[in-house]
Amino acid sequence: MKLSARLSALAASSALVLGAFAGGAPASAAPAGAAAAPDIPVANVKQHLADLQSIATANGGNRAHGRAGYKASIDFVKAKLDAVGYTTTVQQFTYNGTVGYNLIADWPGGDPNQVIMSGSHLDSVTSGPGINDNGSGSAAILETALAVARSGYQPSKHLRFGWWGAEELGLVGSKYYVNNLSTTERAKFAGYLNFDMIGSPNPGYFVYDDDPAIEQTFKNYFAGIGVPTEIETEGDGRSDHASFKNVGIPVGGLFTGASRTKTSAQVAKWGGTTTAFDRCYHSSCDTTANINDTALDRNSDAIAHAVWTLSGTSTPPPTGTVFENTADVSIPDNGAAVTSSVTVTGISGNAPSNLAVGVDIVHTWIGDLVVDLIAPDGSVYNLHNRSGGSADNIKQTYTVNASSEVANGVWKLRVQDKASYDTGYINSFKLTFP
Repeated sequence: MKLSARLSALAASSALVLGAFAGGAPASAAPAGAAAAPDIPVANVKQHLADLQSIATANGGNRAHGRAGYKASIDFVKAKLDAVGYTTTVQQFTYNGTVGYNLIADWPGGDPNQVIMSGSHLDSVTSGPGINDNGSGSAAILETALAVARSGYQPSKHLRFGWWGAEELGLVGSKYYVNNLSTTERAKFAGYLNFDMIGSPNPGYFVYDDDPAIEQTFKNYFAGIGVPTEIETEGDGRSDHASFKNVGIPVGGLFTGASRTKTSAQVAKWGGTTTAFDRCYHSSCDTTANINDTALDRNSDAIAHAVWTLSGTSTPPPTGTVFENTADVSIPDNGAAVTSSVTVTGISGNAPSNLAVGVDIVHTWIGDLVVDLIAPDGSVYNLHNRSGGSADNIKQTYTVNASSEVANGVWKLRVQDKASYDTGYINSFKLTFP
C-alpha cells in the first residue's frame, strides 16, 4: 500500500444506495444457477509467498520498482499463468527514468464488453521483501486465477487479472494502465476488485466502501462465515483501485490493516492486540513470518467468491458423446477459409436443439475471424463474426439448435481470417451430443 498518499477518514456507511454509476456498468450479483466458487487452498497461496520471498532474498532483499527482484516477480507470475492457458501481456512504462512493468492476464471467453478485473500491486518498498504488502494480495489473485483454469470455469463476463508496478511510488503502474485505456475500453469494465495487504499479522476485516454491489458481495461472504466486517477507513485513494475509480469504473476490495493501531473494540470483535495491524509495514521484517494464515485464507476465499459471483452464470462443461478433432489447422492471414472436421456416427435421428460446439482457436486478433459450424448437408451456423477486437484466442463452447440436421455425417468448423497482420490456428474442435 502506498505510503505517500493522503489519509482521508471516511465515515462507515450504514446503508447501501443502489442505482446508476458513471463509467462501466455496475457489477451485480450472479443470477440464480451461477457456479459456486471453489475453496482456495491457503497452502498454495503461502507457497507463492515463499517463492516471492526467495526472489527478494536473491535480489537484495526487496522487489521494488526498477530493481531486479521486481522483474523476477513479474516473470514468476507470468510463467504460472502462461502454463494454464491465460493470455498474458507485459505492459512497460517508465517512471523517474526507470523501467517498470504491469502484467495483465485474460482468461479466454466471456463477454468482452463486460469485464470483471481483479488486481494487486506486485512491487515492494526498497526496505523489505513486501510479503504482506503486497505479496499477499498478489499471491491470492494468482491462486484464484489458477483456480479458474483448474475448474474450467466459463463465466458469462470476461475475467481479467492485473499485477501493478510502482504502486509504492504513487499508483504509477495502475494509472499508466488506466490512462492508456480508450473511453470505449473503460466502458467495458463491469467492476475492478483491488487486494492490497490481506494477511496482516494482527488483522482486521475491512471492505472498501465504493460500488454497493461489490461491497455487498464481500459483506455477504464474510457474514456467511460469521466474520464481522468494517468499512475500510484508513485512506481512500491509497491503493490502485483509485486509478480505476477516478475514471468512473466501479471498484471494491479487501484490506486487513496497515500501520494504524487496532482499537480495543476491534480486538473484542476480531481478536489480536491493541497494536498496529501490521507491525512490519514497509519494513525489512515484512517477510513470510509477517502473515496471519487465517486472514490470508479467509480473504483468498472471499476473492474467489467475488470473482465467481460477479462474473455471472457459469456454463458447465457439457457431458455426453464427444466427437473431437485435436489436429492443428493453420489459419492464413487475410486468406482462404480453413476447416477442421469430425465424423459423427452412432447417433440416431437428428442432432439436438442444444448441440454443444467446443471451439479452441489460438489467434492474436479475434476481431479478424469469422467462425462457422457447417452441418453435413452444408447448412451454415455462424458462431463468431469478427467480434472481440484485439482480444486473443477463442476458447468457448457454443450452443447451437441443430435439430433440423441429421446427426450422423461430417461436421466442419470453418474459420476465415478477413484482415491483415495477425495469424493463428485451430487448436481443437469438438461436438458433444447429450
